[in-house]
Amino acid sequence: QVGSFKLSGKRVFRMSPIHHHFEFGGWKEMQVVIRFWIISLIFSLAGLATLKLRYRWTRWRKKYWI
Repeated sequence: QVGSFKLSGKRVFRMSPIHHHFEFGGWKEMQVVIRFWIISLIFSLAGLATLKLRYRWTRWRKKYWI
């Protein structure tokens, strides 16, 4: 935020931390919290999915000697 403001003269966020930026944008506090929960759930599931794919790839590679 500081570096961007010094270079361009414009702020990236209206206020830090980022949840205050969304509150200034008109979102209610509970709406911000629930959206962050949803985003964290999506990223958690994506992380678990990549671990599962990695495990399958390792098992397949050992089976076919690649």
